[in-house]
Amino acid sequence: MRSFVLFVLALSLSQITFAQELNCTITVNSDQVGQTNQQIFRTLERSLNDFVNKSKWTDRTYKENERVSARMFITVTQYESDRFEANIQIQSSRPVFNTSYESPIFNYKDNAFNFQYQEFQPLVYNENVFDSNLVGVISYYVYVILGLDADTFSLEGGDDMFRKAQNIVTQAQGSNFSGWSQETGERSRFELVDNLMSNSFREYRIAMYNYHRKGLDILGDNNSTGKQVVAGSMRLFETLIKRRPNAFLIQTFFDAKSEEIRNIFSDGPKVDIVKLKETLNRVAPFYSSTWNEINY
Repeated sequence: MRSFVLFVLALSLSQITFAQELNCTITVNSDQVGQTNQQIFRTLERSLNDFVNKSKWTDRTYKENERVSARMFITVTQYESDRFEANIQIQSSRPVFNTSYESPIFNYKDNAFNFQYQEFQPLVYNENVFDSNLVGVISYYVYVILGLDADTFSLEGGDDMFRKAQNIVTQAQGSNFSGWSQETGERSRFELVDNLMSNSFREYRIAMYNYHRKGLDILGDNNSTGKQVVAGSMRLFETLIKRRPNAFLIQTFFDAKSEEIRNIFSDGPKVDIVKLKETLNRVAPFYSSTWNEINY
């Protein structure tokens, strides 16, 4: 009898499909290099997709429908032998509760992406060694994506992933590849994850949680309350900019969210649009033309 029960339990568990964390599409574009033989770029693209989607990045268990949706667009600008100069655009999104809508979470372009790669070279992430800038940059952004996604479901839920990204930055400091240093004067991978882990920017992470979990996720059931919470999240950024004007994280937030915010407040139950637009123009004046489109 005991054997039968164990058999039934094993059979039922086998019906539950568990998956890796990411459902990510990586595209490698080589149009700018004018290379006749495209095989190495196709191989690189296929290898990167396998690397990101088939690697186990955390100790968390994800069901198939819980995998984080993301895209990476790599544009190769120069190529010679095994050396690549490129930029990479990273986008990620998460589903909104009780809807078919995917809310954009991260939309960022990194222009300092140079790496070496030989065709069929194995891509393996080792958290104790930094021996490939290609693997390092991709792994770094995997952890940023996963951390930001976790932050939208639980308050500061992405800490473990951000620490992983920060560890990659630390290891990369001794390399000669650009984009990792805190001394470049440009917005770098160091600055992004350093800000995410800093108490000086805690309002950003509170806003990420409130906006998504307490705001967007209840819009379908209570549109009015959801809107009020989303509007309140914008006021958290006001507190942040008083202390840290021109904060990098505020730019990344609105790069992903500006169109969504406009759409949320352009129909349905009314909120104080005048006050909201004043807040938005203070915290994200670079999107003032978008805020001007918010009306009933």
